[in-house]
Amino acid sequence: MTQFIAEKKINSHFLYKDEINSNDEYQIIFHTDKNISFENQINDINEQYRVYQQSLPSSVKPVIKRYFLSDASNQEHMVNQLESDPECAVSIIQQPPLDGSKVALWVWFQSDVNLKKKSGLWSYAHNGYTHIWTANKKVTSGDSYQQCNELFSIYDASLKENGISVEKNCIRTWLYVQNVDVNYKGVVEGRKDFFNDINLTNKTHYIASTGIEGRVADHRSLMIFDAYAIEGVYSNQIQYLYAPENLNPTYEYGVTFERGTAVHYGDRSHVFISGTASINNKGEIVAPGDIKRQIKRTLENVDALLNEAECSFDNISSMFVYLRDVADYDVARKMFDNKFPNTPKVIVLAPVCRPGWLIEMECIAIRKNDNPSFRQY
Repeated sequence: MTQFIAEKKINSHFLYKDEINSNDEYQIIFHTDKNISFENQINDINEQYRVYQQSLPSSVKPVIKRYFLSDASNQEHMVNQLESDPECAVSIIQQPPLDGSKVALWVWFQSDVNLKKKSGLWSYAHNGYTHIWTANKKVTSGDSYQQCNELFSIYDASLKENGISVEKNCIRTWLYVQNVDVNYKGVVEGRKDFFNDINLTNKTHYIASTGIEGRVADHRSLMIFDAYAIEGVYSNQIQYLYAPENLNPTYEYGVTFERGTAVHYGDRSHVFISGTASINNKGEIVAPGDIKRQIKRTLENVDALLNEAECSFDNISSMFVYLRDVADYDVARKMFDNKFPNTPKVIVLAPVCRPGWLIEMECIAIRKNDNPSFRQY
């Protein structure tokens, strides 16, 4: 059974704990006091993380961490020092937490994990599946088109060293774009051309993704790349989510990603909802300039995608909310706290790829499954 547990030991923030069979999963977002220096905030986050990790069974390990920073130029080096000997994939992105703090941290823990690192990829195996994470990949030369195309090509080459590929095995990508209003078009075209080269088209499939404002300390890196892939999963275990009554196919307005992807195992399903905004099934922005109505429509769209995977909001294990305008934070925080009081979430400043969208959100959901035709997770 899946349940939410309030973890009072860590500043009353909330933990998602999945208790399906023997492979437990935990997702948590650590927050900190905004009224102290960054050094004290990052130390506090690290102490919360250390105390919480020590409370877990010894078989439980982190598989991905993502730091959200307010000012990468002045903060990234301290996080790199903290993660000088990382135990899992680590992503470090400038997307300021809008609660006024300088740092937040998302972590996904899983039990029975033996992480290995090869060719820049972190992998671990369960029941015949190998789960592969890559994080914080970047290059420093070329425009956004060239950087995007190169990063996908490097990632594909790394996967092929492990006997797999982007087109068959990649489930989810995150594309963080410096100055998204200027550079996103190049990212879109770079990804599209790479996908065409490997026969990912609107006749085959794309990959669930978020493309959003985000940066690192090095201004030359116009795009930062995170991704997740699985070896050993069959095509009939992967479900692409469309919700056509709510949303149009992405290729209709020139982008190439799936609205969401569900991966079905014998005992559970993992559902990855891409960055989703206030849009209708004609590709039009719903409620331009109105943050409350855009939040409402965004949630309706996410709900429709989740329902297609036989999930609901109750199955969400973590959510990430992106705002274009800091002035909308109080409204957004109140609406999300009222609707999702116990769900691990972070609200950050990160302009969406289309200026008329005031908000975008993504989430991960996990639900219990009972399908003996698939191997357990």
